[in-house]
Parts: sequence; C-alpha cells; structure tokens
Amino acid sequence: MQIDLTGKSILVTGASRGIGKAIARQLLASGAQVMAHYHRTPVSFDDLSKTEQSRLFTGQADLADAQQTIRLFDLANKQLGQLDVLINNAGIALASPLTEADEDFLQKWQATMAVNLQAVALLCRLAVWQWLKDSRPGIIINIASRAAFRGDTADYLAYAASKGGVVSLTRSLARAYGKQNIAAFTIAPGFVSTDMAADFIKDYGEDYVKNDIALPELTRPQDLAPLITLLASGLANHATGGTFDINAGSYVH
Repeated sequence: MQIDLTGKSILVTGASRGIGKAIARQLLASGAQVMAHYHRTPVSFDDLSKTEQSRLFTGQADLADAQQTIRLFDLANKQLGQLDVLINNAGIALASPLTEADEDFLQKWQATMAVNLQAVALLCRLAVWQWLKDSRPGIIINIASRAAFRGDTADYLAYAASKGGVVSLTRSLARAYGKQNIAAFTIAPGFVSTDMAADFIKDYGEDYVKNDIALPELTRPQDLAPLITLLASGLANHATGGTFDINAGSYVH
C-alpha cells in the first residue's frame, strides 16, 4: 500500500532532530506540506528533493512559553494555508533526584509539564477549535511514552507523569470529537536512539537499556515514521483513541 499525503498540511513539533526529524522527512517523502517546528537548532535536511523542499516550512518557538506556542500555531495556519494533521512530538526529560533541593525539583517539574503537557494541550485545543469552526476533519497524533504506562526511574517522575497526562488528553479528545471527524492517536515509544535518550544511556549504560528490549537493537527514529505516516493519512481513523506501542517489546499491554 502506498501512502500518499499529497494535499495534507501537517505541523510537527520538535522536528529539528531525532524522532521529529524522521517523521517530518517521511511525511515530505509521502507528499505532505510540513511545518517543522524547532526551539534552538534550526531544521535542516541535506537530502530533500526540490519538490520536497518547496513543501517544507519551519517555525521557531519555545514551547514552555504559552504565547510562543500559540504564535507557532498561527504561523502554521498562515504558512500552510490550513492544518490537517497536528503531531505533538516535542518533549524534554530532565533528571530530578528526590534528594535535590525543593526549588530545583519544582523548577524541573514545572518545565517538564510546560513543554510535555501544557504545550500539547494548547496546540490540541487550537487545532480542534479551528477544525470545528471550519467544519473540517482533523487528525492529532501525540507522542507519549512507554513510561506513561509502566512508569520510569525515580529520577524521571515528572517525565512519566507528563506523558501519562498526554495519554489521557488524547483519549479524551478522541471520545469527545469523533462525531465531528476528528481522530486522535497516541504513540508510546520506549527507548529510541536519539540525543534526548543519550543522557539516560550515559547514566545507566547501554546494556541496561538493551537488556530491557526483545529485539537485538535499539529503536531508531525512522522506525516510528511509517506508522505515524499511516495514521496521518486518515486510513486508520477507526483506531481513534488507540495507543500504539513502539518499544521493541520492552513493554506490552
């Protein structure tokens, strides 16, 4: 089956590296228009065709800032002409031992919630409101985590809690707006070989991570992109509300 996203306009947050970049690359290859969000590092692809390059737009925002998050959504609508699919991929994972100072723990907790949950909720709200106003269908794909279901280590309580909130948010949207042709899906990766996972691997060791999975190698960013492309196409809308585990068999529920 060929997935053709020609005519689809898609916002991907956190698209300058890792999972988000792999998603954006696959969406462009499948014919979509893509607004690729970044925070500090501008989005750059070395291997796009001229046609793909013409369908790539970029937008900068600090998703910890609510006003910047709202402006990103407005920019996406302006650049793309319309928004068909929202993919909330951006996230942070800050180590926060229980033994650290109260103010440090709270600062990291609030920063994690702002990026991983508040920004996701804001963008979902804006997208749904726009689709309802225009009487148009829409698709939301939120990247959560295996940690939302099985928990994480004690140093990453905020990360696990924030991703649990993403799962509940996504399921609620799917149930609330399905009759209006708005679908919402959760992707729950395990460890993915990205820069964000590098700190955890540095602290705990690669053997700790690999011993937890059923496959011989860590999941790569490009391993998530095909399923996300399928969900973005609208061909799987009857799976709305569903969670898709991509964790190399490390957690099955």
